[in-house]
Amino acid sequence: MNTFFENIAEKNIKRLAKIMIWRMRPTVIGITGSVGKTSAQEAISAVMRSVYRMRQSPANIESRFAIPLAILGAWNESDLNTVRDKTSKNARRAGKIIFLCKVILQTIIKMPFINRAKYPQVLVLEYGVVKPGNIKELLEIAHPDIGIVTAIGEIPEHVEFFSSPEALVREKAKLLESLPAHAVAIVNFDNENAMQCRARTRAKTITFGFAEGADMRITSFENRSEHEIPQGISFKLEYGGSVVPVTLPKALGKGRAYSAAIAACVGIVFNLHLVKVAGALEANYAAIKGSMSLIKGIKETHIIDDSNTASPTSMEEALHSLRDLPGRRKIAVLGDMLELGKYTIEAHEDIGRITSKVVDILVTVGPRAKFIAEAAKRGGLAKTKILSFDTSREAGKALQEVMRKGDLVLVKASRAMSLDQVIDEVRFAE
Repeated sequence: MNTFFENIAEKNIKRLAKIMIWRMRPTVIGITGSVGKTSAQEAISAVMRSVYRMRQSPANIESRFAIPLAILGAWNESDLNTVRDKTSKNARRAGKIIFLCKVILQTIIKMPFINRAKYPQVLVLEYGVVKPGNIKELLEIAHPDIGIVTAIGEIPEHVEFFSSPEALVREKAKLLESLPAHAVAIVNFDNENAMQCRARTRAKTITFGFAEGADMRITSFENRSEHEIPQGISFKLEYGGSVVPVTLPKALGKGRAYSAAIAACVGIVFNLHLVKVAGALEANYAAIKGSMSLIKGIKETHIIDDSNTASPTSMEEALHSLRDLPGRRKIAVLGDMLELGKYTIEAHEDIGRITSKVVDILVTVGPRAKFIAEAAKRGGLAKTKILSFDTSREAGKALQEVMRKGDLVLVKASRAMSLDQVIDEVRFAE
């Protein structure tokens, strides 16, 4: 019965969101990809919010809810958590339905009185893909004026529900296909699958990346540190003959440089000077909790919290960041990557092979992550340096004993694995 009412509520918030878009006519920025969507949102917000009224999709919520909720208003975190919760317990599902009904009622009452002059001028929305047909459903709510493809891995997240990785790429490409000729597509020049999406659009295209040939090129990238403690990243952005340096003291890894480049591309579309874009990024952009954020750990250690999401591409990127950052020992706590279907074993084993060349100690959590452990052992990591657990709490307790002064610890898995519980066990209590 709860499912029936949830479906009714979902249909109605979508209808109301379509009406709101029609009435308010905001500029819609749509983001898709298998890694970096939320980080790109945060970077765009950092650049745009001082110039325009804007709103973005709430993090860690399926796009079928996140997009209409972002269009209809700004909601408190306790209400949004009812939508984030994927448990099937009747009480929690009832809480979700109650919140959605509240959204519907408040929107119906307030919509006639909403002044376009006060509504967000820019909406930044994540067009996430879980199953075939998702992009079409989301486009029915809001058509982007700017479409962004971050990166799509060889084995993308949610591939379980598609016939092949290529089919998932084609689904994501529909975002750019929908763009009219006067719109703008912003595409990762370094990512082959993203560039395949580019080939399917008639919109003007701006590319970004590290490789020579990208329109918005990232150069001189450096992980900054002081006394063996990570202090952020620095790089240069080059566009149209202009070069600006950027320092992000609260960001880690090349993925944040990609997000900054995306935000710079958006700024260019809105005719913002590259120097102003760089200044806004430095002043306002920081990693969000659970997305390559740096935390002080027990025993004078540091923890990279990347526990919000995981795909093979983002897992590899995080491990490369761990490799390149300072630390007396490198420890990786890696949990299951979900929704990979028939590619599950292959993807986890690939990560295991990479891990064996990066870490001093490996801790795995979950049944799928045991394939990471096995592949790491075959790759040369000593059996005594590998610990495997069924639950996050068990892993956290064991990690307390393992950690030593100066260690740098990466914690990463799909959000459903609850590796935030590992972080709770080993973070420094100030």
